[in-house]
Amino acid sequence: MFEPSGSAPEPKRTDILARAGLTRVPRAAVMGAAVLGLVALVVVGWRLGGAEGGQEYAFEEEGGAGDDARSAPGAPETADVPGPLWVHVAGAVAQPGLYELRAGARVGDALAAAGGARPDAAVDGVNLAQPLTDGEQVHVPTAEEYATGAGGMPAPGESSGQGGGVAGGRVDINRASAAELEALPGVGPATAKKILADREANGPFSTPEDLMRVSGIGEKKFEAMRDLVIVR
Repeated sequence: MFEPSGSAPEPKRTDILARAGLTRVPRAAVMGAAVLGLVALVVVGWRLGGAEGGQEYAFEEEGGAGDDARSAPGAPETADVPGPLWVHVAGAVAQPGLYELRAGARVGDALAAAGGARPDAAVDGVNLAQPLTDGEQVHVPTAEEYATGAGGMPAPGESSGQGGGVAGGRVDINRASAAELEALPGVGPATAKKILADREANGPFSTPEDLMRVSGIGEKKFEAMRDLVIVR
């Protein structure tokens, strides 16, 4: 038979592979290379299409800002901030009264808030560096009170350990020394030491009843000293 004029015979697959020098390459390898080439073309086209459309693709690294933005369920957004302190400043100050102070304030801050000490004040009668607690009273004695030991202040030359802890025959458990605490019924050296340790660790007592938080002082022992203790 004769082929129509003007048409060439269709090349066989073996002829194409022979011209490409791939007759000895396994058929599976040739097919795999073809598939990889097709995938590469698709990926290039997809990336080019995204770039032409103005699209950007961001990939976050593990542990990056994206992880920081996702907080654990129930985690607080902000840390707790201590509230202000309300302190009663009394005695020989320019403007006695109730003052609101920042958390962490000290006696010196309370004195400044009250307008400073009066000319007749004995500033040495208070510990200006002592931290304040909410609801506390700061009493600045006059020079006469300080000289005579009135108002719970020791007279010059006397030692009370904490700056005077006896006022009107009662023991100020926030200022009393170990010796002054031992004057209370049922309080010996061991219990006095526990009271001082509790006061140092937890801050001043807010009420006389707070003594019962000290190990060794129960309700019965506290009742025996109730009328003999005060807090200032």
